[in-house]
Amino acid sequence: MLYAPTNLHIPDGFLTIIVSLIFWLITIVMVGLAVSKTNKSLGEKQVPLMGVMAAFIFAAQMLNFPIAGGTSGHFLGGALAAIVLGPWAGILVMTAVVGVQGLLFQDGGLLVMGANIFNMGILTAVIGFGLYRLVVHQKRGVRLVVAGGGAWIATMAAALAASLQLWLSGTTRLEIVLPAMLGVHALIGVGEGLITVAALAYIEQTRPDLLNAEKTTREGGRGWIVGSVLVTLAAVLISPLASGSPDGLERVAENLGFLGSGQDAPYQILPDYTIPFLGETAVSTILAGVVGAVILMGLLILVGRNLRRRTEV
Repeated sequence: MLYAPTNLHIPDGFLTIIVSLIFWLITIVMVGLAVSKTNKSLGEKQVPLMGVMAAFIFAAQMLNFPIAGGTSGHFLGGALAAIVLGPWAGILVMTAVVGVQGLLFQDGGLLVMGANIFNMGILTAVIGFGLYRLVVHQKRGVRLVVAGGGAWIATMAAALAASLQLWLSGTTRLEIVLPAMLGVHALIGVGEGLITVAALAYIEQTRPDLLNAEKTTREGGRGWIVGSVLVTLAAVLISPLASGSPDGLERVAENLGFLGSGQDAPYQILPDYTIPFLGETAVSTILAGVVGAVILMGLLILVGRNLRRRTEV
């Protein structure tokens, strides 16, 4: 069975070894820098938030929404993570999400994982945060509009990066893949922007201090975490209802004739977000989603606590 990529999750076989290694090197440097920066600045209230954010983004990415032409897309989340947590912690969250998706769910290749983390995690976090920072002291409406627009631009930047990687690998021609990728992701980016705005509006309503580093209030923290966990659980529960249409990258690869270059993972644990012995059923998808969300929440809380302890030393 040929590997079918999900939104911007490039499979092995699409990129050459050299291009893959170059982006692994860039990603390792950036993630190392993120660990160093987060180690110096991580606040106590950010530790559980990193876990909740990772679980939410993972669950939201399971919900493919339909767009025009029988194509679907899903949330990326890099801009949201960076706006709420800061760019460095946001990069760590996105690295964990993309890593778990590739290692546990075989969503995205192993050799090209560095490129996937760069496109969906690093690039989106840096752009989303950079644009939001320009208006961080403006009125709420301005901040939300810029956050949504920044999420759209970040999605387009990720699509641009993937297009360049495919071209550098000789997989397809740039003048063909670039307009195709940007065209479909311009629509997917609208969904990205709307989800980002909705999530930020919810956070501003329940925990506005999380978006203002100068405030340290912890009132309502427990209720906020419970509410966020419930939202994440709801996303997992309705994931079987997600659109089954090909996503942006898959549609482009199919139309341009390089879909067959994708390679299956060398092993399968929870392939296609299912429990193998339960088959491709709604229960299987829900349970796989719960497993992924719990693993990511626990992993990021452990990482956050470890970094927090180093900060206090």
